[in-house]
Parts: sequence; C-alpha cells; structure tokens
Amino acid sequence: MSLSAEEVAKVALLARLRLSPEELALYTGHLNSIVDFVAQLQALDTTGIEPLAHGVEIRNVFRDDVRGPSLAREDALCNAPRRNPEAFLVPAVLE
Repeated sequence: MSLSAEEVAKVALLARLRLSPEELALYTGHLNSIVDFVAQLQALDTTGIEPLAHGVEIRNVFRDDVRGPSLAREDALCNAPRRNPEAFLVPAVLE
C-alpha cells in the first residue's frame, strides 16, 4: 500500500499544515517509506507472542525513600532575598 499525494495533502490539511508542492512530494516519499516499513513488520509471524507494553524489561531503579537529617532552618534561609525568622517571604499572588 502506498499513499498518494492527494492523501498526504488531506492529512496535512487535517494537521493544519501548509505544504508547498516540493514539500508535498518530499513528505509523500517519506510517508510511503514508513508505510512500507510497517508492511514489513505486519508480514512477521507473531503467533504465540504475548503483547508487550515495552520491548525490554523495565524495573524500578529508584532507591527506597529513607528519612535522613535535614538542613537547619537558618542554613536554608541564609541566602533568601526576603525572609523572616521562620520562612521565605514572597510577593502575594492573590488579592
């Protein structure tokens, strides 16, 4: 199956793309290459193959969340442009 220039123009219109005649010819060739590749994939025998969400095994690589010592309040606030003894001071966003 190959796509015609008219079909590519219709897809471009749906995507709100304005293509020049040269771009239309270029993208028609690109899209036909993609469609040909998908046709090759469809020719493969996949009977007995379980559907996958990913092609490779995925595992969680995050470490456990362990509570540890935190930064002292004075150290956390030391470079703040505006602060009070307990917190950062920021401009109000609501009136």
